[in-house]
Amino acid sequence: MKAVRSISWIVTTAILVAFIAMNWTKVPVNFWPLDDGNYIHFDWPVGFVAIFFFLLGMLPVWLYFRAVRWRLNRRIASLENTLRASSMPSINETGEPIASAASVSSATSDDRTTTAQLSPDTDTP
Repeated sequence: MKAVRSISWIVTTAILVAFIAMNWTKVPVNFWPLDDGNYIHFDWPVGFVAIFFFLLGMLPVWLYFRAVRWRLNRRIASLENTLRASSMPSINETGEPIASAASVSSATSDDRTTTAQLSPDTDTP
């Protein structure tokens, strides 16, 4: 998979360099209007202008996906911590582990059937 990624980056870079080399003519880029009706402008090569505005347009999408990834990583960490905390046995003041509700209810039902089977007073367990 790393080889495919490396090859795709090499091809993308080659296309980008070829685009810049073919479009080296300088064009005026107007940035901001002034009070006298003129603009603040720079003369840049077409390739740099295209790449600059492509990257400028990609920036909000990249920030959005970074924020989503950060939020999901925090959510995963929170769920892992919750799972880790719920799987660890609790310890009371004497240092003995406290039994969970599921193990207490199963132990109680097992004790009742054992007691009922041993008791001669009842006919049914």
